[in-house]
Amino acid sequence: MQCPSCQNTDSRVLESRAADAGRSVRRRRECLNCDFRFTTYERVETVPITVLKKNGSREIFNRSKVIAGLTRACEKTNIGTSKIGLIVDEIEVTIHQKSIREINSSEIGEMVLKELRKTNEVAFVRFASVYKQFRGINDFVAALESINSREGQLASVH
Repeated sequence: MQCPSCQNTDSRVLESRAADAGRSVRRRRECLNCDFRFTTYERVETVPITVLKKNGSREIFNRSKVIAGLTRACEKTNIGTSKIGLIVDEIEVTIHQKSIREINSSEIGEMVLKELRKTNEVAFVRFASVYKQFRGINDFVAALESINSREGQLASVH
C-alpha cells in the first residue's frame, strides 16, 4: 500500500476491523518511511459495472463520484459521512444484485434521489438541482411540490 504522504510502499498494519456491516475491512496503517498514519479499506472485488453516460460514453462505476455528489448535496445538513457511506453502499449493493454489467447514469441518479428523499429534503433538492439540471425557480418549485405531495400522500394513509 502506497503512503499518501511520501508514496513509500512499505507500511505496517496497526489495527484491522470489520467495516460496512462486514462487507469490508478497515485497516489503520503506518508508513515505515515517514511514520504517517492512514486508513485503507479492503473490499471484495466484484465484476466491474459500466456506466452509460447521457452523452453516450461509457466508464467504470466509480463509488467515489457518487460519494462526492452526495457529500456536496449534504453540506450543512445533519447527514454525516457515515450515513453517506451507507447510502452509497445500498446503491452499490442494489446495482450488483441486478446482475447486470451496464447501467445508465440516470438510474444511479434516481437511486440517489430516492435515498435522499427519504433522508433529507434539503439534500434531495440540492442533488436534484444538479442532477436534473434545474434551469430556474420553476424547477425548484416542482421539486418542492413533489416532496409536499408525497408527504400529503403519507399523511392521508396514516
